[in-house]
Amino acid sequence: MSGAVKLIRNEELTSVVEYAYAASAQSPARVVWTAGACPLDEHGATVAVGDHAGQAHQVMRNLATALRGAGAELTDIVQMRMYVVSDRQEDLVEVWKVVRSHMGEHDAPGTLLGVSVLGYEDQLVEVEAVAVTP
Repeated sequence: MSGAVKLIRNEELTSVVEYAYAASAQSPARVVWTAGACPLDEHGATVAVGDHAGQAHQVMRNLATALRGAGAELTDIVQMRMYVVSDRQEDLVEVWKVVRSHMGEHDAPGTLLGVSVLGYEDQLVEVEAVAVTP
């Protein structure tokens, strides 16, 4: 985790969740906003059609690459939003587990949403993030 990001846990809230409840950024810092990372390969094709977990892995690899291009890492994320095309909680949890596996110990706050459709053909998963670097 960069020195600019502090993850905040509150003992008054349940500890069973797998993420920090809030995050703060130390000033001066540089903020990086990402577009939604999509499950596209280097040719622009949607990978792992029909597979939430497979798409989530590609999304997180693409997110990490986008952040590196901006001089940041996954551990610099202060907040993220995950979109999953499904009305089944099991599918959302499956994506959450993949995202957590890529984030390691850095349990930045995030929001997990089930949605009806995303922008690319056969797309099931998208993740956007805000990162802060010193």
